[in-house]
Amino acid sequence: MRKRLFPVLLAVTILLSGCLFPAQPREKQYTATFLDLFDTLTTIIGFGETEDDFRRKAQVVHDDLLYYHQLFDIYNDYDGLNNLKTVNDQAGIAPVRVDPTIIRLLQDCKTYWEMTDGRVNAAMGSVLRLWHDARSAGIDDPGTAKLPDMELLRTAAEHTGFDAVILNEEDSTVYITDPETSLDVGAIAKGWATQKVAENAPQGMLISVGGNVCATGPKTPEGTPWVIGVQDPKGGEDYLHTIYVSGGTVVTSGDYQRTYTVEGKQYHHIIDPDTLMPGEYWSSVTVVCDNSGLADALSTALFLLPLEEGRVLAAKWSAEVLWLSPQGEEHMTPGFRDMIRT
Repeated sequence: MRKRLFPVLLAVTILLSGCLFPAQPREKQYTATFLDLFDTLTTIIGFGETEDDFRRKAQVVHDDLLYYHQLFDIYNDYDGLNNLKTVNDQAGIAPVRVDPTIIRLLQDCKTYWEMTDGRVNAAMGSVLRLWHDARSAGIDDPGTAKLPDMELLRTAAEHTGFDAVILNEEDSTVYITDPETSLDVGAIAKGWATQKVAENAPQGMLISVGGNVCATGPKTPEGTPWVIGVQDPKGGEDYLHTIYVSGGTVVTSGDYQRTYTVEGKQYHHIIDPDTLMPGEYWSSVTVVCDNSGLADALSTALFLLPLEEGRVLAAKWSAEVLWLSPQGEEHMTPGFRDMIRT
């Protein structure tokens, strides 16, 4: 959630052309894009009687997302706003009074930490910061790219217990008791914010924040579904699959997102808390379920789990999933298979 923007490839791509169904007769389909939210590309698709009518709707969605972006930012300060950077800066010093939205996010983060046995851990900021710094330096100067020092990673991992994050709902404060612990909600924030915004957005709108896609209902009042393309991690113009979605959310975690190269090997950003290295079970994991925050958490957790353990977790939370191995092997739940168009 930095102000500096990098080119991104969306894990889930909205198919804007070649749809099987016509638009509503009295309204036209429009698209708006933004580059100032969650360090990624945001795309909003919907209908309006005029382009100005649609733009007004899209701007409301943007402004709501921008507020979440600033609240959950761990890199930048904003005048008059206590955000997660403020909380991190006060670790081991004092509680910070925050917007109740931050309390609700962190309550959900604790739930995801518990349900994934620590694989989705918003208190893992000390470890993720080392990877972030190494990746940024490697991207800026590929010739000197290197991995984070393992001893530093192990030391940082001693300060990743979510029990150090004290939430006081009555006073609306957050206090990190360990000065070496820090919050990083990158595995959850986009999906969580997209879900909250989608719940208040007009029906028949598609909102994609860096590939976290939420449909606020079918494409048309008659029930026409949206067609969503799941990107092939190997690149190119083809998709692994296209699927029909009439509501809910589609989220992908992949080993091709936010990468850098060290001595000829590519390293991605999804860090296994057990090994402190990027996960290697899967090339990508796509999750479809009713809640985008949950889908964000599940896609990360399932990326770091072997298949059978992942199937158990997905079934527990009624998620439909597509797993793609580094060798190109596909595994999917029956419900995901039923959604496939191509």
